[in-house]
Amino acid sequence: MTDPLQRSWLRGKLEDALHRAFLRAYDTVRVDPARFLLQLRSAHGLPITSYQGVFALDLRQLDRIADETIHSGKRLAGMQGAGFGLGGLLTLVPDMSLLAAITMRTIQKLSLIYGFEFNTDREITDLWIAAASAAGVDISRELIEREVVSKFVPKVIQRIAAKASGEAVEKWAGRVVPLLSSVVGAALNYYFVRAWGERAKKYFRAKHLEARHNMPPQPRTIDAASPAQISGRIALPPSNSTVS
Repeated sequence: MTDPLQRSWLRGKLEDALHRAFLRAYDTVRVDPARFLLQLRSAHGLPITSYQGVFALDLRQLDRIADETIHSGKRLAGMQGAGFGLGGLLTLVPDMSLLAAITMRTIQKLSLIYGFEFNTDREITDLWIAAASAAGVDISRELIEREVVSKFVPKVIQRIAAKASGEAVEKWAGRVVPLLSSVVGAALNYYFVRAWGERAKKYFRAKHLEARHNMPPQPRTIDAASPAQISGRIALPPSNSTVS
């Protein structure tokens, strides 16, 4: 596809599809934090009862789980891209819609892995800032501070859709021959989620380190004290006392 008019037409279609897909993800494509916490505890053996507990875990353990989550998203996106790719450009738009959903769920899981839920307006804002960062979109501080979340999110989604659709047209123009486009679609979806996932991981990891650094030191417990410290706290009876 070398015709600029065709590229412009396709980009418009993709931008519209992504915009609608991310808006739908904002309302419906949501990872259940409580269920995902149970999954983290059962599948990965994390000894936590809330997401606050991840701040006491080894960061390398969280990084490993984050990498596995990104890998799972890549694999799912690759399989989806191979299936839709059989139709060439005709199935590119629905392919992008599902890809947006897979990408958003991956970003949500990464947010939870590093200890950040998305229940309040501030947390939802942070989640979409991470999505924008993953897409390579720079969100100005003025936009963040002046807008309420109901107006902020649609504006961010519009910028994400515009950025992602432009990249997709440049990279996915080879999906013209159906059989070839199946392979191309699988590979590009795979690398799409990998790129977005790695950027989102970097964002939440840095935020996690900042939060961990600002946390007050945990109080010492009697289990952590030395035998000498323990004996010094116990009031021993006088040596000349008698037992009745």
